[in-house]
Amino acid sequence: MMSAVEPENRLFREKSPYLLQHADNPVHWLPWGEEAFKKARTEGKPIFLSIGYSTCHWCHVMAHESFEDPEVAELLNRDFLSIKVDREERPDIDHIYMNVCQTMTGSGGWPLTIIMTPDGEPFFAGTYIPKSGRFGMTGLLDLLPRITDIWKNSRARVNHTAREIVHHLNQNGIRRKSGPVGKSLEDSEEMVPAGMSEAILHRTYESLHASFDEVHGGFGKTPKFPSPHTLLFLMRYWKKTGESRALEMVERTLQGMRAGGMYDHLGFGFHRYSTDAAWRVPHFEKMLYDQALLSMAYTNAYQITRKGEYKETVKEIFAYVFRVMTSLHGAFYSAEDADSQGEEGTFYLWTTDEIRKELDPKEAELVFELFSIRENGNFHDPHAPETNAGKNILHLPTHITRLLRETDVDVAATELRKSIGSLREKLFNIREGREHPFRDDKILTDWNGLMIASLARAARILGEPEYEKAAVRAVEFIWEYFWDDDNLPGEGGEGELLHRFRDGEAAIQGNLDDYSFLIWGFIELYLTTFESHYLERALQLNTILMERFWDGEEGGFFFTSDRGERLIARRKEFYDGAVPSGNSVAVMNLIMLGRILGNPELEEQANKIIRSISGEIDRYPTGYAHMISGIESALGIPIEAVITGKSMEEDSWNMIRALWDRYLPNTLAILNSVDEASKDIRAIAEYLEEYSMVDGKATAYVCKGYSCMKPTTEKSEMIHLVNQDVDHDQDHNQDPNYDQG
Repeated sequence: MMSAVEPENRLFREKSPYLLQHADNPVHWLPWGEEAFKKARTEGKPIFLSIGYSTCHWCHVMAHESFEDPEVAELLNRDFLSIKVDREERPDIDHIYMNVCQTMTGSGGWPLTIIMTPDGEPFFAGTYIPKSGRFGMTGLLDLLPRITDIWKNSRARVNHTAREIVHHLNQNGIRRKSGPVGKSLEDSEEMVPAGMSEAILHRTYESLHASFDEVHGGFGKTPKFPSPHTLLFLMRYWKKTGESRALEMVERTLQGMRAGGMYDHLGFGFHRYSTDAAWRVPHFEKMLYDQALLSMAYTNAYQITRKGEYKETVKEIFAYVFRVMTSLHGAFYSAEDADSQGEEGTFYLWTTDEIRKELDPKEAELVFELFSIRENGNFHDPHAPETNAGKNILHLPTHITRLLRETDVDVAATELRKSIGSLREKLFNIREGREHPFRDDKILTDWNGLMIASLARAARILGEPEYEKAAVRAVEFIWEYFWDDDNLPGEGGEGELLHRFRDGEAAIQGNLDDYSFLIWGFIELYLTTFESHYLERALQLNTILMERFWDGEEGGFFFTSDRGERLIARRKEFYDGAVPSGNSVAVMNLIMLGRILGNPELEEQANKIIRSISGEIDRYPTGYAHMISGIESALGIPIEAVITGKSMEEDSWNMIRALWDRYLPNTLAILNSVDEASKDIRAIAEYLEEYSMVDGKATAYVCKGYSCMKPTTEKSEMIHLVNQDVDHDQDHNQDPNYDQG
């Protein structure tokens, strides 16, 4: 019997949905690993490295155009060793080679194309490359033979260039990046030391104010990204300074995104970003991290303003996540694709004929008015003008959104909401019959950590127990399947966190973001449930982070563990991009853990991270918005409100809820339960032993700026003590007449 011959394309054995999408390519892809590098060294070939992700539109375009093409495949198979990497599975690899691309070309993005030596040292970088040259772009059919010629005839020059690039990477582990929000002030303003100075807070605000879009909200030029961590900073800044303009910028941005086409008005949830200034023409992929961070921003905005539209948006985002992005285990999937039926956005677009066919004439005309539908289409994609002729993306026009917010026409606003809800449901049911976008069903620790944190925060602020249950269910799955106790035989069995789960398998060593984001989730869950085992797990992960990721020479956390795979560089990431950096989140985690536990050493670790990056923050503050939120927290007056009482008694929870009802970003509300079963918190926060009930009643101990006030059993007195001297919360921003849902 003849044995089966294994295909030259080895991706069929992988778990990544992105790699499996390329398993049938004629290109002889290999996954990243020693087998691929050994083969390249043996055959003396350069490596063609392609990095992307499953819901990336231009990754699909390059795949269909080139990697499925026999002519391109022949060149790659003959002269190169080809490796495919899923950036979401291996962000450590992606970070390094994206920095290479940005250094060599001044820009970056996905698909990321790197050509490198068999030792992984890069000498060419680019992003999307067409099959054939056009519009001044060199095509693969021309580029690959040129590189082959250089490789064969100018090897010494290639090796010299590659070594210089690797040297640059290792000498410049932190490099200033340009971002979608704001601009650098280094050429226009006198430099002010950053570090622990309040001046950096004001400079960040001023820079954001200068780049703010007064008409549509948001910051900078197109494409326009949601940047929720920027909005989270602005809310903190408003609270600290009373600067009403900061909150206005937040609200205009949140309202603009929610009304525009970047929001899915039928199935809910946000698309990745807007290609235009008015938030109307989205890039259609939906990412779990955007849902997590945006729901957090809308939750905080609701807590400040009590406007029902923000609460409704949070509930709709979570409804989408529960319906589409939640696994049977309760953890959350990664993303939905931008494409369906081979084209971007097809699932979400409508023609007037389609709507008239499905609805009666009166309903159809109302849909046209409510959602800005036009006969000749309102969706104008410059990349595909002919394909999208006559297509419409649903968005709410200004006069409709204004009417929905009017408080003096409540009856009209209520009827309008009913009409929108009814028509939305009908159109949603019609759309469900279409071919759905591909869903990337891998589960990632870091992105789940963000969603757990957002759900836990929303549970306490919105008073929604189902969100707490969802967060608990997800975190218990993560802890059961992603925490590996036995992966380090012979080294004490300390265990480690894993990064990815799919098809029954958890794998890939956890990175800084996995640890930092999951710690954040555990802290938020503790602050919602007051169950101390969440705090203990956060501390356990933080200990590993300090032992294996900390840079003992310059401060800050490396992205990879000291026990991880040795790549061409070991880098530290501080820049807050689509998600906050792991270092930025770690700063806030350390401050919160230090204050909950009464441990100033943890706060000093946060201070060391800030000092290690202060020069970069000073040059480009808006690129580090979440880090600067951590600086604001460190500089702010810390307030701990410890409620000592019985965990099942209403008077304890009345005090807790009174604190949750107000936006108090630097106030920690801690339930110090005297119940016998709940005393374990005092085993890790010993100072709580000193706080007892007064006269058998729930008692608040308010400590502000490292000094404590006289305990009180009165809720109103507790609020007074907390707010005194630090409250810029303007009550007129809270509209009691607005429908709070």
